[in-house]
Amino acid sequence: MVFGIYFHYRNLRWRLCYKLAWPILLFLLYISHTTSGQIRYSIPEEMKKGSLIGNVAQDLGLDLKRLRSGRARIVTGESIQYTELKTDKGILVVNERIDREQLCGDVTPCSFSFEVILENPMELHPVKILIQDQNDNAPQVLYPVQTGGSLVAEMVPRSADVGYLVTKVVAVDVDSGQNAWLSYKLQKATDRALFEVGLQNGEIRTIRQVTDKDAVKQRLTVVVEDNGQPSRSATVNVNVAVADSFPEVLSEFTDFTHDKEYNDNLTFYLVLALAVVSFLFITCVVVIISVKIYRWRQSRILYHSSLPVIPYYPPRYSDTLGTGTLPHVYNYEVCRTTDSRKSDCKFGRAGSQNVLIMDPSSTGTMQRIQSEKSILDEPDSPLEVS
Repeated sequence: MVFGIYFHYRNLRWRLCYKLAWPILLFLLYISHTTSGQIRYSIPEEMKKGSLIGNVAQDLGLDLKRLRSGRARIVTGESIQYTELKTDKGILVVNERIDREQLCGDVTPCSFSFEVILENPMELHPVKILIQDQNDNAPQVLYPVQTGGSLVAEMVPRSADVGYLVTKVVAVDVDSGQNAWLSYKLQKATDRALFEVGLQNGEIRTIRQVTDKDAVKQRLTVVVEDNGQPSRSATVNVNVAVADSFPEVLSEFTDFTHDKEYNDNLTFYLVLALAVVSFLFITCVVVIISVKIYRWRQSRILYHSSLPVIPYYPPRYSDTLGTGTLPHVYNYEVCRTTDSRKSDCKFGRAGSQNVLIMDPSSTGTMQRIQSEKSILDEPDSPLEVS
C-alpha cells in the first residue's frame, strides 16, 4: 500500500511538472524567437463560420512561402479553437461560433489569445482577439415573478398619498455596454391616471390620491427595453389591489388568476370539444339511418322477387312409406286438381285438413278423425295425398 501511494505521488508530480513546463517553454520561445509585436483583431460576436478575421501574413510581414515552409499553426490553451489559420492564403477565419456571454460572462472587455508558431527557424507570434458585444439577448424580468396559476398582487391602501411606492420592476440584461441599459415604460393600465413607472429605475408609484371610487382590481403592463440596435424588450404584468384589508382583496380577486390568454385558450378548447362531439353524433346518426335504409331495401327486394319458395319441414318429419305405424301426430293437406286433364293442384280449404292419430293402446289400428266438412266426400274429385 505504501508503494502504491509513493507511485501515485510520483506520477502526480511528473504531471504537474509537465503542465508547468509547457507554458514556461512557450514563454522562453516567445522571448528568444519573437520577430514582431502582438497583433490584435476586434470582431463582433456571433460571426458565421468561415468569416474573415484578418490577414495574418500581411500584418506579421510574412509571405505565403514562409507560412507553408514553416508549417504555421495555431497553439491555444482553450479546449475550443475558435479560429483557423489558412496557410495557403495567410488569413485568419472564424472556426467556431463565438458567444461573448458564454465565453466571458460579465467580464469586460472580452477577449482570448493564442500563438501562431512557425518552424525552421522557430518563431512565435501572439495574437489577441477582442470580442465586441452584440444585442442578441432580451431583458429578463426578475421581479415580479410571473406565475401561471397563483395569485400575486401588490396591495395599495386607500389612504395612500401621491408618490406612494407600489412595487419595483427588476430586470437584467446579460449583454454589456449600452446594450444592457434598460428603460421601463407603462404600456397598459386599468387607470392610467393613478400609476406611473420610473423610466430608469422601474418603480411604480401613485401620481394622485387614491379614492373610494377607484376599482379594487388594477392591472399594469410594463415594457422593459434595452438600448441596443435594434432594441429588444420584455413584458411584465403587475397586479395591484387597492384595498385596506385582505378579506376585501380575496372577495374581489376570486377570478384574478384567470387572465385573458387563459380564458381564450379555454374557450378554444371548449369550442373544439363541442365540434368533435357534434361531428361524432352526426356521424352515428347517419350510419344508423343508412343501416336502416339498407335493411328496408333488402326486405323489399326479397318480397318482390319471383324466386321459388323452399318448403320447410319440421325437424321431426319422416315419411312412413305406408309401412309401420305413425309414432307421432302428423298433419297433412289434401290437394285436388281443377281439371282432371291438368296437372295444376289446388289447395283445399283449411277446414279440409285431416289428422291421423296413433292410438298407443292398440296394435296396428288407426283412427281417422275428419273435420265436419271434408273434401273427400266429393266423389268427382281425384285426390293426391302428400
